[in-house]
Amino acid sequence: MPRTLAAFVRRIRSGSFSIGQLTFGSFALLLAMIAMTSIASVVASRHISATFAELQHLRSLGEAAEEIDRRTKELRLAARDLVTNPAAPSDRAWEAVSSLNMLLKNTRLQLAPGQREMIDGLAERLANYRRGMEHIAGLIARRTELVSALPPVRARFELAVSEVPDRAVARSLFRDQNQLTAALLAHDPAAAEQSARAMKSLTIDDTQLRAATDAYADAVLSIAGTEGQIGQLDRDVLGSEGQMISRVTDLLRDLGDRRGRVLARDFARTLASDKWQSILIGLAGVLIGLAAALFVVRQTVRPLKAIAKSIRALAGGEKDTSIPATGVHNEIGDIARAAEVFRRSLVDADAAREAAIKALAEQRLAEESYRKLFEGSVDGIYVTTPPGEILNANPALARMMGYGSPEELVRGIKDISQNIYVDPQARAQYQELMRLDGMVREFEYQVRRRDGSILWLSDSATAVRDESGEIVRYEGTVRDITDQRRAEEAIAEGRRLLQLVIDTVPAVINVKDRELHYVLMNRYMAGVFGIEPHEAIGQTTSDLMSRYGAHKSDENDRRVLTTAKELGFYEEEYRDFSGHLRHWLVNKLPLLDAEGRVESIVTVALDIGERKRTEQEMREAKDSAEAALRNLRETQNSLIEAEKLAALGRLVAGVAHEVNNPVGISLTVASSLERKAALFGAEVARGEIRRSSLTDFLQASRDASSQLVANLNRAAELIASFKQVAADRNYSDQRTFDLGDLTEQVVMSLRPGLRKHRLTLNVECEPNLTMNSYPGPYGQVLTNLFLNSVAHAFPEGRAGTVDIKVRAAGPDHVEIIFSDDGCGMGLDVRRRAFDPFFTTRRDQGGTGLGLHIVYSIVTSRLGGRLHLDSEPGHGTRVQMMLPRVAPLEQAAE
Repeated sequence: MPRTLAAFVRRIRSGSFSIGQLTFGSFALLLAMIAMTSIASVVASRHISATFAELQHLRSLGEAAEEIDRRTKELRLAARDLVTNPAAPSDRAWEAVSSLNMLLKNTRLQLAPGQREMIDGLAERLANYRRGMEHIAGLIARRTELVSALPPVRARFELAVSEVPDRAVARSLFRDQNQLTAALLAHDPAAAEQSARAMKSLTIDDTQLRAATDAYADAVLSIAGTEGQIGQLDRDVLGSEGQMISRVTDLLRDLGDRRGRVLARDFARTLASDKWQSILIGLAGVLIGLAAALFVVRQTVRPLKAIAKSIRALAGGEKDTSIPATGVHNEIGDIARAAEVFRRSLVDADAAREAAIKALAEQRLAEESYRKLFEGSVDGIYVTTPPGEILNANPALARMMGYGSPEELVRGIKDISQNIYVDPQARAQYQELMRLDGMVREFEYQVRRRDGSILWLSDSATAVRDESGEIVRYEGTVRDITDQRRAEEAIAEGRRLLQLVIDTVPAVINVKDRELHYVLMNRYMAGVFGIEPHEAIGQTTSDLMSRYGAHKSDENDRRVLTTAKELGFYEEEYRDFSGHLRHWLVNKLPLLDAEGRVESIVTVALDIGERKRTEQEMREAKDSAEAALRNLRETQNSLIEAEKLAALGRLVAGVAHEVNNPVGISLTVASSLERKAALFGAEVARGEIRRSSLTDFLQASRDASSQLVANLNRAAELIASFKQVAADRNYSDQRTFDLGDLTEQVVMSLRPGLRKHRLTLNVECEPNLTMNSYPGPYGQVLTNLFLNSVAHAFPEGRAGTVDIKVRAAGPDHVEIIFSDDGCGMGLDVRRRAFDPFFTTRRDQGGTGLGLHIVYSIVTSRLGGRLHLDSEPGHGTRVQMMLPRVAPLEQAAE
C-alpha cells in the first residue's frame, strides 16, 4: 500500500496523468459528496414522492368512488326506465353499463393488488347486472310481440262471444275479459293469469267459441308469464345486484379516509429530517469543488498555453518552431505531437500541391472526353430525379423528343410522368423496378414528343442512392424502337391474317419448327385433334395424340430436316380424337433461312378417306355395287314416298283432333237447343206460353247460334287450311302464291302436334312475298323440318321454342330460316345430317330420310340452297335461299 501511494505521488509530480484522469481525480471527491447528497435526497424524495403519490392516489380513489356511486345511480335509473317504461330509449341503459364498466377497469388499475378483489367483485356484480338487463330486454321484446299479436286474437274472441246463443256464458266470458284487461293495464301478471285460467276453466259447448276462448286465454297467459319473469328479474337481479354495487363504493370511501390520515403524519416527519441533511452535505460539496478546480487548472492550462504559442508561430510561417510538451504522456502530449505532425505536413504540402495540379489537368482531359461522348451519342442519355424532374440530357435525347437543345428540353419538361409518358402507370412500374432491383434493362414504354406524336423507347438505367440508401436520381440511356415495334405489329397482323386464311381452307395445314413443335395450325387440323388451334402451339404431334391414346411417326418430318427437300405427295393414315381412322394425301415442304438451313416444316394434307373407302368398295364388289345401287334407289324412292305419306298421316291426325273440338262443342250446343225448342213447342201447344218463357227461349237461341257459328267457322278454317295444304302436296304443278299466306297455312296444320309437347312455335313472315314455285314441296319441307325438330331436338319431353322466319333476300330470292333451341348436333352428325338413311334414332323407328327429303326438294325441285348450322347445346339453324321463280326443269322427287 505505501508503494502504490508513492507511485501515485510521483505521477502527480511528473504531470503524466491524462486530462481525463486529472479531471476524474479532482472531481472524484466532489462527485462523491454530490452522490451522497443525491442519494440522501433521492431516498427522501422517493419516500416523499411515494407518500404524496399515495395521497394523490387516495384522493383520486375517493373521486373514483364518488364517480362509481354516481354512475351506479344513473345505471339503476336507466334500468328502472327500461323495465317500467317500454317507450324509453334502451341505448341509455347500455351506455350507462359501458361507462361504469370502463370506470371500474380504470379504478382497478389504481388499486394495490390486495385491494383489486373489491373491484373484481364489483365487475362481476356489474356483469350479472348487465346479463339481467339483457334478459329483461329480451323479455320486453317478447312481451311487445305478444301484445302486438293479441288484438286479432281478442277480436276473434269477441266476435265468437257475440255470436254465442247462451248469453250466460257470454256474460261470464265478458266479465273474465274485463278482469283480465284490468289486470293487464295494472301490470298485475298474477291477477291476469288467474283471470285467464278462470276463462279456460269455463264449460263451453260451442267448439268455435271454445277455440277462440282458449287462444285468447293462452295469449294472455303468455303475456302474464313474460310480465312475471320481468318482475322476478327486476327484484332478484337488478335490485340485489344494485345494492351490492352501492356497498362496494362505501367500502372504497372508508379505505381512502383511514389510509389518508396515516400518510399525512408520515409526510410531515420526512420533510423535517430531509431539510437539515441537505444543508450539511451541500456545504461540504462546495468546498471540495473549489479545491478540485484549482488543481485541474494548474495541471492543464499552463502546458496548453505554451503549445498554443508555438502553433501561432508556425501559422506565421516559422516552420522550424519547436513544439513543447511532446514527451508528456497524456492528452496534452497528444496535442503537442499532433501539432508537430501538422508542422511536418506543411512541409510536405508544397510537394503535394504540385502533384494535385497535375492530377487536375488529367481530370479535365477525362471530363472533356466524357463530354464529347455524352454529346455525340446516338442514344438518348438522361439524369432524372424520382419525382420526375430532368437534371441533364444529351442532344440526342433532345432531338428524339422534338426539342432544339438539351437546355430547352430541361426547361420544357417539369414532370416526365405527366408530360413524357403516354401511360403514367409505366412510370410507376419503372420506379418500382428501380426500388426493387436498382436498375432496369430494355424497359419499353410509349412517350409523347413535343409535337404530340408517339414514340416507343427502350430504357436501360440504374438508380443512384445516397449514404442512407435513398434513391436520389436515375441515370440511363434510351433507344428509339418505334420502327421495330411497328415491324413487330405488322408481323403479328400478318400472322393473324395468315391464320384467318388457312382456317378457311378445308384441308390440314400446319408449320413445325426444327424441334417438331407446332408454331402454326389451321382450324381444320385442330378439329382432327379435338382442340383449338392456339392450344397446339409449342406441342408435338405425339403430345396431342397421346391425349386420346393414338400415335403417329415423325419420320417424314425428320427426312425433311435431313434432306431439306420437298417430299412430294404421299398417303398417310392415323386416328383422330374420336377414334376414326383417317386417310390423308400429304406433302411436306421445308422453309429455309438466309443460310439455306431448314428453319421450319410446312405440312399440307387432304382428307382422302372417303375416296379410299370408295375405291376399296369398288375393288371388292364393282358388279354387285351397281345392282345394289339400283335397289337402293328403288328403295329410297319408296321410302321417300312412304315418309311423305307418314308425315301427311301425322298431319291428318293432328288436324282431325283439332277439328273434333269445335265440332263436338257445336253438337253439344245443337242438342241443347233442340231440347229447349221441344220444351218451348210443348208450351205453345198447351197454350201456356208466357212472355218470360219466350224471352228465355230467344236468348238461348241467340247464344246457341253464336256458339255454333264461332265453332263451325273454326272447323271450316281448319278444314280449308288442311285442304289447301293437302291439295298443294298432291298438286305438283308450278303456280303463283303468297309465301307468307302459304307458310301460315302450313303452320296452322302443324300446331295441333304441339299439344302433347311443351313447345312454342313462332312465325315471322314478311308481307307481300309473291313466288312462282311449287307450294306442295315447300309445305313438305317445313313439315319435315318441324317433325325432325320435335323428334330429335327436345329429348325426354323437354320444353323449347321453334322459330320460322321468312323475309326477302334481294329482288329475286327469299330467305327462310328454321331454328330451334334444342340439344343441337355434334360435328359428325352435322356432316351427315342430309345423307339418306342416316339417323340417330334407328332403335326408335327412324328412317333417316326426313332431312334427305328436305335437302332434295330444296336443291332440286325448288332450285335453292340450304345451309345447316348447329352446335351441341346451342340448338339448330337451317337457312334456305329460294328463288322467287322456280326453275322450269323439275327433278323427280
